[in-house]
Amino acid sequence: MKSHTAYMTFNTSKRREYINITQNVSEELQKSNINEGMALVSAMHITAGVYVNDAESGFQEDMDNMLEEIAPFGPNYSHHRTGEDNGDAHLKSIVMGNQVVLPITAGKLDLGPWQQIYYAEFDGRRPKRLIIKIIGD
Repeated sequence: MKSHTAYMTFNTSKRREYINITQNVSEELQKSNINEGMALVSAMHITAGVYVNDAESGFQEDMDNMLEEIAPFGPNYSHHRTGEDNGDAHLKSIVMGNQVVLPITAGKLDLGPWQQIYYAEFDGRRPKRLIIKIIGD
């Protein structure tokens, strides 16, 4: 069994952004020389997430609207008593999930026809990290 670890750093220009990282994960898989196994992609911050879904802009708008309805940006979070203003970002991360595990088959990510991997930032404009951990043979 082999393993390969890579880190990515994001410093988004907006508070909330969705970044397609499918190509980045595929490149790390190629570097790993792993043919069969799994890839873990995990946000290393409590106000970010990782998800797999469609790259279509209408879907992203719908998802963004849903998350804003569930956890709207605003001042009414108990978490803000700490001096922070990102209570909504913590909740959005929980709804989104902070990691995905992806199958590797024949040296490639074994994704469905429309599936793409995204890093979701909910409290950006400062450096944030993500880990890609690939294990297998």
